Amino acid sequence: MPSIMKTLGAVVAGLAVIASAAPAVPKLTRSQMKIHEFMKRQNALAAAAGLSDPDILQFALTLELLEEAFYREGFAKFPASDFQALGLTAEQITDLQRIGKTEEEHVVLLQGALAQAGARPVQACQYNFGFTDAAGMLATAAVLENVGVSAYLGAAKLIADPNILTTAGSILTVEARHQTLARTIAKVVAVPQGFDTPLSPQQVFSLAAPFIASCPEGSNLILTAFPTLAMAEGQSAQAIQAGATIQLQSDAAANAAFCAFTTGGIPGGTAFTAFDPAVGCVVPQNLAGIVYVNLASAGPLNGQLTDDLVLAGPMVMQVS
Repeated sequence: MPSIMKTLGAVVAGLAVIASAAPAVPKLTRSQMKIHEFMKRQNALAAAAGLSDPDILQFALTLELLEEAFYREGFAKFPASDFQALGLTAEQITDLQRIGKTEEEHVVLLQGALAQAGARPVQACQYNFGFTDAAGMLATAAVLENVGVSAYLGAAKLIADPNILTTAGSILTVEARHQTLARTIAKVVAVPQGFDTPLSPQQVFSLAAPFIASCPEGSNLILTAFPTLAMAEGQSAQAIQAGATIQLQSDAAANAAFCAFTTGGIPGGTAFTAFDPAVGCVVPQNLAGIVYVNLASAGPLNGQLTDDLVLAGPMVMQVS
């Protein structure tokens, strides 16, 4: 298991010793300065978000516990014959079951990393996945795996310890394989765009929160979910066309000025269009695949959606 003993303080102290031992040369080499500046940025971003490295590991563990339970409960509820009736081969069903097994392995790894860091790992919660049939499970799996990739990608810039970053990266690459398999089996485009989408921990938790019924004492995250966002009655978030006008519902809609569409490949990460609670907003052109939609108080020209601008969401939308 990767060691997480090296902390920011230890690295900085070590660099200081090297510098003091050689006063006739620059205090830090160019390579050391890069490491130092990188870790300073990581630490500053995490501090601004109010999250330490163990907090981020707890956040990752919360998601992995949810995903592990999703597959375990789903396969306990629906027999293989239900998936075969949908056209899945025996190999595809085995692959899906393997996803659940790897989620369990991720749980064990993160629990060990937290214990090694001296933190008590969060425990599994009670979940409500709203299972009704095997087809619904497959559709939800495709969304969950996208969210998992976005979670690890968004948390990467907050992690100070390079060993923890490597651990998270080793999970991210596997989650990306899950994502592709789940999308293929759900019969949607496997690779709809050239870039995946990072989301902030609070945005990811907002997507996961509806599945969490309750958690044991001491296992609630320090994050809070944004108000929920949904399509207006009679509209679906599936197979939306770019350029279409969508109507949205949220308790926070009255104060929103923009719809924010976050997806990979957009300069800055997010495209904004004006929002009117009575009319809705227009889906921007050149979007494809999974898009995360928020209501925002402002629409920065740099395309960067920060948590302080989010009023409601995210909602997952499939743009065709």
